[in-house]
Parts: sequence; C-alpha cells; structure tokens
Amino acid sequence: MTSPIYIIGSSNTDMVVKSGRLPAPGETILGGTFFMNAGGKGANQAVAAARLGGNVSLIANLGDDLFGRQAHTQFHKEGINTDFITFDTAHPSGVALITVDAQGENCIAVAPGANGNLTPDLLRTFFNFIASPAIVLVQLEIPITTVEFIIEQCSALSIPIIVNPAPANKILDDVWKHVFVITPNETEAELLTGIRIVDDDSARKAAQAFHQKGIKNVVITLGKRGAYWSDNMSDGFVAAPSVSVVDTTAAGDCFSGALAVALAEKKSLAQAVKFASVSASISVTRMGAQASLPSRKEVDTILHLNP
Repeated sequence: MTSPIYIIGSSNTDMVVKSGRLPAPGETILGGTFFMNAGGKGANQAVAAARLGGNVSLIANLGDDLFGRQAHTQFHKEGINTDFITFDTAHPSGVALITVDAQGENCIAVAPGANGNLTPDLLRTFFNFIASPAIVLVQLEIPITTVEFIIEQCSALSIPIIVNPAPANKILDDVWKHVFVITPNETEAELLTGIRIVDDDSARKAAQAFHQKGIKNVVITLGKRGAYWSDNMSDGFVAAPSVSVVDTTAAGDCFSGALAVALAEKKSLAQAVKFASVSASISVTRMGAQASLPSRKEVDTILHLNP
C-alpha cells in the first residue's frame, strides 16, 4: 500500500537569468537570457513527487496575488491536493532571484513573502486531519519555529518525517530525534555537523554526527558524485548517472520529492536513494525548477535499463 505524502513548505516565483558565469560581488554581467518559472522548495518537491506517481498534498501559504493564484492553479493541473493551502492578504507571494552559469551552477536569493508567515496556527487544522500511514516532507524555507512544530506534531502522531535542511538552519537539539530521514547536501551537512565532506570517510563521519542527534536515517547528496545513505546499521554510496548538466536548480528538491515517493511505496532506503538519484539526474539536464522535473515513465525507463 502506498502512503499519502504531505509536503509542507514554500512556493515561489523564480526569476532566472542564464549567463556565461556567475557575477562576482558588485559586478554586473550583460547578455544573459531571462525567464520566469514556478519554484519554491515545497512546491518543487510537491510537483516532483506528483509527477513521479505520489499521492501528494501541498500545505503552503501563498500571497493573495497574481503569483499565488497562478501557482494554485498549476498545483491543480499537476494533480496535487490543495485543500490545506491558505492565501495571505498581508504578505506577497515569495520570489526567488536566480542566476545560472554556463556549467549549470546557480546562486539564489529568496524574498520569502507569505512563506515567512506559515505559522503553527495555520497548520492546526491540517494536523487535526492527518493520520498514519502517511509521510511528511518539510524544508527550511518557512519559519524554523514552524518546522520544529511540524516535527513535534509528526512525532506525536507517529508519522515519519523527512527533513530537507535547505537552506541550512539550526533546529533545537531535542527535536532532531523525531526526524525519520534527513537529506542535506554537502554544504548543509557541514553547516549542521561541522564536518567538511571531502571523501567517503568524511561523509560517513557526518552521517554518524546526525545519528548521534537521534536521526534514524541520513541521506547526503554529493552532487555529480551521487549520494550516501546510512540507517546506522548499514550504509552505501549510490553513483549519479553521467549526464550533461544544464541547470542544477531544483535538483535537490527533485531528489527529496522522489525519495518521499519511493519510501511511500515501501522501498528500502537504498532503493529509494537510487530512485531519487536517477530522478535528480534527469532534472539537471533541463532549465528551470518545476519545468525540469521528470515523469515517472522517464525514471522507470532509466531504472529498467540500469537496474
């Protein structure tokens, strides 16, 4: 039986400039291509999970404006349940300013808007509704006090929660023990553990630091090298498929959304990480955030050819 997936987080409109290289501080670069795209970590992960076959609900706070209404309409088109989305009349929708260079690397600045007003009070109706079996996925583009509330509520309801700690932020130490899976990248893992990941051994040490906080399962994404996973009893590395990278925007979101789908389908952690790695490898071959996210058929085709 596949568990429903509830994704709580941000929704943004991305304003993207593609240029030859990323500008240095104080520098202006001319000649880039501009486009707008739907984004936000919560929204990206919800769209990724829905396209991969998940039974997805998004819980978010949108601005009561053009960007918010457009996002809401698009979620419906993607087959995402929006019953728990609220509209904020006091704050605009979130916006992200993104620069992407010729190698697909990016830098991002986010104005949270209504995302910053997603408070525990707005979530109480949701937590009165949700019941096990289910999986919750949350990121850190919403207030950290709200994230801590979500983790504690999931623990009280015995619902496993996946935390994608992006952008990295400190969470109270006694809250970590309630986390089922954490999915940092190398930078986030270093900021949260103090361990710089430079090789396989340092990835294992960082994972152990997370386990010592009480986190049951750790998945550290390693960019083009793939991902490392540990359940504190066994561990392993999953290589990333070799692809031509165009844009890494939303690759981490694609990975987390795909991981949630695989775990909701009762796959093992190792199988889930491979599924997520293939999904993310497809997304980096395309421009944009949600526009880059793959379908289930695309992922299954690659997994069939490379079991």
